[in-house]
Amino acid sequence: MKIRRIIFGACFLMLIPSLLISQSEKIDLNMIYKIKQEGQRNSAIEELAYGLTDFVGPRLTGSSGGTRGNEWAKKKMEELGFQNVRIEEARDFSRGGWDNLKAYAAMTAPYYANFACNPVAWTGSTKGMIKSEVILLDVKNEADLEKYKGKLTGKIVMMPSTTTYEVSYEPLASRYSDEDLKKLTMAETGQQGRRSPTGDFAAFAAQRALRTKISDFIKTEGVAVIVNSSGIFNVPRSNGANYSAGNPEPVAEINLPAEDHGRMERILKHNAPVEMEIEIQNRFFASPKIYNVIGEIPGTDKLLKNEVVLLGAHIDSWHGGTGAADNASGCIVMMEALRILKNLDVAPRRTIRVALWGGEEQGLNGSRGYVEKYLADAKTRDHKPDYDKFAAYFNMDNGSGKYRGIYLQGNDIIRPVFEEWLKPFTDMGATTITIRNTSGTDHLSFDAIGLPAFQFIQDEIEYDRGYHTVMDTYERLVMSDLRQNAIITASFAYNAAMRDSKLPGKPAIKQPANVQQNQRVPMMN
Repeated sequence: MKIRRIIFGACFLMLIPSLLISQSEKIDLNMIYKIKQEGQRNSAIEELAYGLTDFVGPRLTGSSGGTRGNEWAKKKMEELGFQNVRIEEARDFSRGGWDNLKAYAAMTAPYYANFACNPVAWTGSTKGMIKSEVILLDVKNEADLEKYKGKLTGKIVMMPSTTTYEVSYEPLASRYSDEDLKKLTMAETGQQGRRSPTGDFAAFAAQRALRTKISDFIKTEGVAVIVNSSGIFNVPRSNGANYSAGNPEPVAEINLPAEDHGRMERILKHNAPVEMEIEIQNRFFASPKIYNVIGEIPGTDKLLKNEVVLLGAHIDSWHGGTGAADNASGCIVMMEALRILKNLDVAPRRTIRVALWGGEEQGLNGSRGYVEKYLADAKTRDHKPDYDKFAAYFNMDNGSGKYRGIYLQGNDIIRPVFEEWLKPFTDMGATTITIRNTSGTDHLSFDAIGLPAFQFIQDEIEYDRGYHTVMDTYERLVMSDLRQNAIITASFAYNAAMRDSKLPGKPAIKQPANVQQNQRVPMMN
């Protein structure tokens, strides 16, 4: 019995911090009710969605569309009554400005077929309409290039497909099941999915080196257009070339979906000639900066008003489609959350700020630029004055699906707080809290320097099928889900702005010297 008491006592002592946080967490249910009513009855979600997708169009980093998106967002924030609204410089952009002006591709022999195509960003133009036979470049090693020497000038070159389409019996759109969410609450072991990278890395490096040699060869030979396979369901994907502003323009390059590319590839492998006509017009211009669009509701507490609760999503997209699910959806939700609070005349103790990040698709540039400017030195990671005024960051960047909970990003100290914050939204299906990390978006810029930063768990809907493709348009947005997300975001922002203390970050853990020396700093990528 004595041993049991000791164990129980030790366990109880371990629970005290969580119990104290839970018991001290005050939720203003009257305000939550008002937030729900405002978000459902007077929602501006559809209007914001139209503006940032159909009206503005695609918002590729460094493009005219990106500038148009920033200007629209600034104007809309001002119309909504946000204060200190500005378009703020975040970082330089090495690739420079690029716009697509025209893209057309069709097979003309053995018969005519018009194809959906998408140019590769930061690649060049054709010299008018190119009509040529198609040559399949079958290169497995550097020696294979010799057989094409002198034969590619002015030709349309097709790169072999590197993927095979397989029929899927899964639904096109899906939501988390109760079982899925339960699994998500379980901690990962830290070893799942790990394997020795040696073999894979060597193969990848060799493939990359060969691709570089092929690119150099194609340029030297005077190829007119490169045709890639990228995308399925007759929907081409978007991507960009590894280009630096000021360098010679790369050879014109387009992506065709697997179905169109595969048809021509099979015909060619049966030794039947294939001809195409392609016209691509792109425009390069002076290297722009990467910008963030920022607006806020200033804090009112004389002691806390300079502390900041930050809401964020990235406003840049790829050039195919209109970047609806990725990530106009997040921008719409964050703007709507602040609109709800503004319309309710909330006077937050802390400042609640919304930031729409630029250049996320090219490496979290906007959020990292913000961190470097206000919070921590990019090289030394020494804290800047605003570091200690940072209260919390909430991010949305997983498509249009509704919130089902939140990732703790390894910060278990915050669990009892979020448990209380989510209770009013049980009927919306937002109940799940997981200790797990989620990656690939802007909360990482803040989490990397030890600040409390979080991404919401979202239903996938059809995100993986549509993002980074020409089908990422207004139709991908589930408006009822976005309304719920804005309501929950507004509630989290309000709670964080009104509580007596800032949200706790993860305690610093001293790393061994050899780890510190070899550890990469994510915010510097």
